[in-house]
Amino acid sequence: MFDQESLDLSAALGEALQPMGWMLAAAESCTGGLVAGLVTAVAGSSAWFDRGFVTYTNAAKVAELGVREETLAAHGAVSEQTAGEMAAGALQAAGAQMAVSTTGIAGPGGATPGKPVGMVCFGWAWTTPEGVRVRTATHLLAGDRAAVRMQAVRIALRGVLEARALAVDPLQNE
Repeated sequence: MFDQESLDLSAALGEALQPMGWMLAAAESCTGGLVAGLVTAVAGSSAWFDRGFVTYTNAAKVAELGVREETLAAHGAVSEQTAGEMAAGALQAAGAQMAVSTTGIAGPGGATPGKPVGMVCFGWAWTTPEGVRVRTATHLLAGDRAAVRMQAVRIALRGVLEARALAVDPLQNE
């Protein structure tokens, strides 16, 4: 189901999170559970993966993750603002220490002015002694629906590894 590169990335994520005792949560829209699917394709992932939320509608984002209706109205579901709130909401709802979110337009339809097919917004949130830290990013991905979704999954997991590095050394990349 998943290619070896993706499985290796997921395994590396487990090797990074498990020694810290950290649990990961995922909040997914356009990837529809593929992040959680890839993570749980690795044996032993229950030691470092808590749960996933597939919040495809705006109503689900609000109800399950606490995304503010004001954010959705002002920026839309496909925005870094929404991705950040999704990640922070998953972190809180799961009681995890790290969370990742994806929201985007996988295609072939759904594009709007300024938000083309292939645009995916990501959020990463993690706990710090000072509170929750959130990073966001947007990528424009090429290919058909399946290609966009799988690229998004790999970017999401790579971002967790980068966020984990920042959690360990907050001055890195600052």
